Amino acid sequence: MRPSKVKGALQRLSPRERNVPINEINGNAGAPTLAELQTRFAPVFARIADGAAERENHRTLAYEPIEWLRDAGFTALRVPLQWGGSGARLEDLFELWMALAQADSNVAQILRPHFGFIDRLLIDRDAQTQEPWLRLAGQGAIFGNATTEVGQGAVGELQTSLVPDAQSSGQWILNGRKFYSTGSLYADWISVVASAHQAGEAAAIVHAIVAADAPGVQLLDDWNGFGQRLTASGSAIFEQVRVADAAVLRFERQQPSALVAYFQLVHLATLAGIARAVQHDAVAYVQARKRVFSHGNATLPKDDPLVQQIIGQLAATAYMAQVVVRDVAASVAEVARLRAHAIEVTKAQLDALESRTAQAQVAVVDSVLQAATKLFDVGGSSALAESMRLDRHWRNARTLASHNPVIYKAQAVGDTLLNGAEPVYYWNVGIKAA
Repeated sequence: MRPSKVKGALQRLSPRERNVPINEINGNAGAPTLAELQTRFAPVFARIADGAAERENHRTLAYEPIEWLRDAGFTALRVPLQWGGSGARLEDLFELWMALAQADSNVAQILRPHFGFIDRLLIDRDAQTQEPWLRLAGQGAIFGNATTEVGQGAVGELQTSLVPDAQSSGQWILNGRKFYSTGSLYADWISVVASAHQAGEAAAIVHAIVAADAPGVQLLDDWNGFGQRLTASGSAIFEQVRVADAAVLRFERQQPSALVAYFQLVHLATLAGIARAVQHDAVAYVQARKRVFSHGNATLPKDDPLVQQIIGQLAATAYMAQVVVRDVAASVAEVARLRAHAIEVTKAQLDALESRTAQAQVAVVDSVLQAATKLFDVGGSSALAESMRLDRHWRNARTLASHNPVIYKAQAVGDTLLNGAEPVYYWNVGIKAA
């Protein structure tokens, strides 16, 4: 059984909360500093890290860590102060994200849809649309994802449908099946991407926000990938689910947007956290190790120059990855701040951001995967012990790298540089006609 969830009626805002201007909120006035946030969350991250290998070994879903983060206010980090959150800067979120991913990359990945939903609202929606959902997030609600479909559907076509409820005005009926529904088992609300059909109008792609325990919603832990095994990235089934009109959100899906870079940045921050975990675990393993090979170069592994070289290489990868994350996060945050203050962001700015993020993905993915493999060169067979589960770092990094194949990111960058092609913002999967 999953823990009890935050649900129910929306609470009325206090006068203090109502009087805070939206631009001031998005400008982070009164928000805690990064140092204050790090002090608050460091004990929570340490607690999460302590059980990471054991959860991986026993495939124990991370309900408890998610509740610890919720209780500490982590899930409301980006929610503006007036709606009960911390109003943290986007750059600070990703600094903390790397620390969380170092503790357990499964837990970080679980929350990707949640934070993506919040920042989508902050970047792309008006205050009236933001208020009910951000207020719920400020109260501790967590949002999951149901976007991608599997099977033989055509590229760009969704089988999940949303149609007006013939029996009730202002209501819709949702039907469909999704996979890769990351975080949904841990969520209170699911953002379901569906094709909305109304008589006399062209079909529109929308986000239907449904309660995770609503009648007709079924969430399955049937994700069978070898990495990110605790993220509940399996099936989400919706059968005759009723959706209120106010819970149908329409986001622009064709125009260039910083949100594409944002979602890639989350993967980059998780990979950077994995690189830091690789460095940390390698150092801890070598420092505790006494056995050496007869043809080694020292009486203790920690004094062997070859082992020291590997530790240095792992540290360099972790450093490079976090520097890249900070660079991209600063660029995404700048666009978000301009949008929050109603300042036009040019297509040239968005193109530059998208290209920078694609290059970052190419650089970070390959380096982190190599580091997660090189980790095992610091010791012998004891490094393979399932009790330590050091293999989780490579498996989880490899899974993240496969979500949005890095070869296409590299190709897009090359095409832009050679031929002036525009960056690829949105993509779909499916069967392409011959």
